[in-house]
Amino acid sequence: MPPRKRTTKSSLSSEHKDALAAGRRQGHAVRRYLVALEQNKPRRGRQVTAESLNERLAEVEARIADADALQRVHLIQERRNLERRLQSRTEEPGDDLPTLEAAFIEVAAEYGERKGIDYATWREAGVPAEVLQKAGIHWSRRG
Repeated sequence: MPPRKRTTKSSLSSEHKDALAAGRRQGHAVRRYLVALEQNKPRRGRQVTAESLNERLAEVEARIADADALQRVHLIQERRNLERRLQSRTEEPGDDLPTLEAAFIEVAAEYGERKGIDYATWREAGVPAEVLQKAGIHWSRRG
């Protein structure tokens, strides 16, 4: 016998819609915080400062005038790369890390409980222990 077809459309209840919206908000807060953590992860090696980038940019600008055609192309590209690096330093998404962290702390426990994410997983993803403690996620809790 073929399956019965529904004759009426079922719509989501208001509570269900609210739960879906809350889940989306939580997921968004968690994702933004984890991305900011990833982008602000300490890098190995000597850190490049904005001053050193500006010095290098001035040096490249000075060399462009006296360069032959092929060297000029390479110097122009290096100038563009340096300008891009300088611009990305001023547009750091991590500048807003405290706000993203606060939003994460607010939703992380409920999100982790709902998705089955335990303490060790959060730590491996790079979330500091202090942040997890503030969020109410403890190492003794298993997912």
